[in-house]
Amino acid sequence: MMGREKGAVARMKKDNAELISYHCIIHQTVLCSTLSDEYAEVMKTMMKMINFLRASSSCQHRMLREFLREVDANSDDLLLHNNVRWLSKGRVLERFWSIRREVAAFLEELESQKASILNDKKNMDIVAFLADIMSHLNGLNLQLQGKNNSICELMTSVRSFQRKLQVFKEDLQGDYTHFPKVKEQVQGHGDVSSFVDFVDKLIENFSKRFDSFSIGEQLTLFIQNPFLITDVRAFSNDVTHHFKWANAGPLQMQMVDLQADVALKEQFGRTDSATFWLQMVSETAFPDLKKVALFILTMFGSTYSCISHTANTNMMFRTSA
Repeated sequence: MMGREKGAVARMKKDNAELISYHCIIHQTVLCSTLSDEYAEVMKTMMKMINFLRASSSCQHRMLREFLREVDANSDDLLLHNNVRWLSKGRVLERFWSIRREVAAFLEELESQKASILNDKKNMDIVAFLADIMSHLNGLNLQLQGKNNSICELMTSVRSFQRKLQVFKEDLQGDYTHFPKVKEQVQGHGDVSSFVDFVDKLIENFSKRFDSFSIGEQLTLFIQNPFLITDVRAFSNDVTHHFKWANAGPLQMQMVDLQADVALKEQFGRTDSATFWLQMVSETAFPDLKKVALFILTMFGSTYSCISHTANTNMMFRTSA
């Protein structure tokens, strides 16, 4: 898709050199959260243990469920991890953490050597941190999914998360407000320096992948609420920087006219931004603004809709087969 010479984007740029291209935003956020070797090993060990408990035999799975019910655990089962779905790791860890003590007791009852893994404080410190941080990452990932998310909405979520990462870093050096599992596990006596380093790496990765993203804050604001733009010259400069065909003069005059239109402002307050630009803004009165808006609104921020449609189609074929 993104191959330098033979990919679809490269071929389209031969016909339109000014084509704006970028990687799927959802995939970018996943790449940002790549685990270090030590954390990856702990994650791998936990996933193997969970899959062992959950899928090695129906008898063992049944025994586990009965044991958890007997001890009145928060959950009576573990989620099965699937390597294909990145989100499943976070969900599995969330479920596992709530019943980790009961699982350890079950393994000890089986006289399994795997019980020692759950009694290793350093391992469990890392598991607590991964469960917390992946919960935050999963929250971002879910925000980015959906059929009607424009690239502006996706980037707003990403930029918000970048600011949250700074809060998370400070929180790990404070009272763990946003890391309840870490707080429960370390109880004020753990070394969280490696967790801070991990968040630092996340901040760096997000910065590398998104700070130079082609759609800036002025254009995002233009789509989401053009009535909040206060500097029309800065706005037109941003537009002409990204779209070489745009003309600063008409853009400035049309923006002033649009912001002065009381009826349009009232309509904007009663609908979503996409409907406003597509149906309510006149192409005759605001041709340049409308063209810019259409260019931005028709950008695909992620491949989620395509992948989701393909998955649904494949499921239909399997069901009918």
